[in-house]
Amino acid sequence: MSKVTTKTLIKSGEYYDSVTIMMLAKKLQEQAGVVDSAVVMGSKENLALLLASGMSDEKLQSATHNDLVIVVKSSSEELAIQAITALERELSPQKKATTNTSNRPITTFDSACEQLPGANLALISVAGAYAGSVARNALEKGLHVLLFSDNVSLEEEVELKKLAVSKQLLLMGPDCGTAIINGTPLAFANKVKQGSIGIVGASGTGTQEVTTLISNWGGGISQAIGTGGRDLKEEVGGLTFLLALEMLAADPKTKVIVMISKPPHKSVMEKIFTLTKKIKDKPLIALFLGANNSELSKQMPNITFVQTLEEAAFKSLEAIDIVPLKSSCEENLLVAPLVKKISKRSPKAKYLRAHFSGGTFAIESHLILSHEGIAPLYSNLAVAHTQKLGNVHVSQGHTILDLGEDEFTVGRPHPMIDFSLRHKRILEDAANKETALILLDLVLGYGSHLDPLSELLPLLKQVQEVPMIFSVCGTDLDPQVRSKVVSELQAAGAIVCNSNATATLLAAQVLKALNERRN
Repeated sequence: MSKVTTKTLIKSGEYYDSVTIMMLAKKLQEQAGVVDSAVVMGSKENLALLLASGMSDEKLQSATHNDLVIVVKSSSEELAIQAITALERELSPQKKATTNTSNRPITTFDSACEQLPGANLALISVAGAYAGSVARNALEKGLHVLLFSDNVSLEEEVELKKLAVSKQLLLMGPDCGTAIINGTPLAFANKVKQGSIGIVGASGTGTQEVTTLISNWGGGISQAIGTGGRDLKEEVGGLTFLLALEMLAADPKTKVIVMISKPPHKSVMEKIFTLTKKIKDKPLIALFLGANNSELSKQMPNITFVQTLEEAAFKSLEAIDIVPLKSSCEENLLVAPLVKKISKRSPKAKYLRAHFSGGTFAIESHLILSHEGIAPLYSNLAVAHTQKLGNVHVSQGHTILDLGEDEFTVGRPHPMIDFSLRHKRILEDAANKETALILLDLVLGYGSHLDPLSELLPLLKQVQEVPMIFSVCGTDLDPQVRSKVVSELQAAGAIVCNSNATATLLAAQVLKALNERRN
């Protein structure tokens, strides 16, 4: 086995926001000879994750949350040094300089506010240790806040959201990755048509899926308000979620309201029920992934409860008398030829290997596969009817991975930006004779990989024997142009479905038909 050299560089007192760090990590991973790498701020949480992933040495003991930590595993010491040197050039003052059109440096939050006196929203992406104070400052200045930063304590989140609600301001986050406000995509989001459907989402990729399907099927979005994943917990009490509902209820442009999240805590659900009973003139659609919809429908008959993101989009359009013009991957016609192809490749091929960049997609697929009787299911997520993978880096049974979880993303760009880790895993699974199908999401839009085809098409040439089923989340208004991406993926032999739910159901049908054929 070839020797691997690890080099660590600590840049003391140099802070970079998470978006910049993701870009730096991608550049580092692309350097010659780099086997693995990480670029993180030296918080205790990040250092613990580096240790758990085998990317640490004694130098890290001196790192603090104010330090930038760069770790490189390379095939030689010389190449490791070259990679770190190249990254340091990216960190030079000339590269870091940030100016506005007036050429006056923006060095503080206050100076930014002075140069944009009409602004009413702040997008904050700073270290968790400082994110709360910056958010508080923005709220005190009367700004709505999208808090992209994570590692904000639950206690501080509650304090900030109480302050925001008292001022009738939205605090979207912490760890809020998606919003569309007045037609403007924020963070990881898509360019969609404007219209009359409003969304409150505690899920980033879930919100992206519903907004893009609505736009693609003839509707439009009034507002898509993110809340952060903890908002519906008992401790937070749904403070942002409830305020967003009130705002959408009062908004004359919004004719339908869609709610997206994991099941809220019982106490929060009661608050939602109390509030929605007052909304008489607007249809309400709710997707609480994994909830008991029949029971909820009895408690809240004024809300239409759905089971998938696709159904949420479909029902919201029906509510405004739009018949969705869905494209189809003709899944029923594909089952037989796929079973034939899999059987021809290997008599051992029987397992699904699903690799998601969106956590909500992974959860939705788990629920669908479980409902369809596909077992055994293994994952790095804690989901009902699913077993925990013994080693997240080795597939087992039907494996469904969320590659956006910390064990895969520490020090690396998010898989929506950097495909390298997922591609490596796909090649490993494709070489395994037990793999029958590979299921993938591809999320387009702002923040995501700007040229996904440049990396996916070469991969498809390498993996031709194993069927690959995609769901592509995006629109033709996105920089990547969804229809172009879909067309070229299909031309390269991939199967592309209009939604994650449809793609997962197709995979389930193929697996069941394959099992029936062999029995």
